[in-house]
Amino acid sequence: MNVIDESIPIYARIAEGIKDHILMGDIKEGEQITSTTQISKEYNISIPTVNKGISILVLEGILFKKRGIGMFVAEGAVDKLIEERRKVFREQYVQSMLVEAKRLRYSVDELQKIVVEVYNEQNGK
Repeated sequence: MNVIDESIPIYARIAEGIKDHILMGDIKEGEQITSTTQISKEYNISIPTVNKGISILVLEGILFKKRGIGMFVAEGAVDKLIEERRKVFREQYVQSMLVEAKRLRYSVDELQKIVVEVYNEQNGK
């Protein structure tokens, strides 16, 4: 869980950290997440702050509560998160990359070649 970026409210960092764990497969759909008490103790933050972060995920349909048992990852959560992150990826990263590529006068072919090269480097190909 990334609780280091102080420009983001703590409750939002908690929510994003849980989302990251779901996307990485650390927590599977249908599985219970760590309790609010454990998260509170681990990161030395208040339980109401943790609850606020978790409430965001409930509202987004990522988590659901089993009364008296705890919070669980909803079915379809991974697909929702991937769709959300892909939209952000396109808007924040790809568009800004294309603006810079245009300044540097890259052709589409050159840009594709660079992307493929970096992708292969990242994946050990």
